[in-house]
Amino acid sequence: MNELGAKGEELAVLYLRQNGFKIRFTNWQYGHKEIDIIAEKGDTIHFVEVKARSQYYLDEPKQAVVRRKQNNIILAADGFMQKYSESREASFDIIGIVFYKNHHELEFIENAFEPNF
Repeated sequence: MNELGAKGEELAVLYLRQNGFKIRFTNWQYGHKEIDIIAEKGDTIHFVEVKARSQYYLDEPKQAVVRRKQNNIILAADGFMQKYSESREASFDIIGIVFYKNHHELEFIENAFEPNF
């Protein structure tokens, strides 16, 4: 993981904790698939993809979570749910972070996508 990505994930974990989420795992692996953050809040398990960008990128971070990436996250989440016998609701979320010279902006998109199979 690059330095920007690592910093983005740190900020994402901090944001989630400050907003009442319990972090279960970071960088959880299922085969060759990975989920950046698995958190829980209430009756929901949140599978969070973190995308960090510098101000110089043309696209927004959330645009980088294309359908193929979504499907990989969904498959890994299914593996997690089976491994830990989870039956709670699942939410597939995106945290996009854009770094500027002296600050950053964080956008949390809950239920950003859903399984389509």
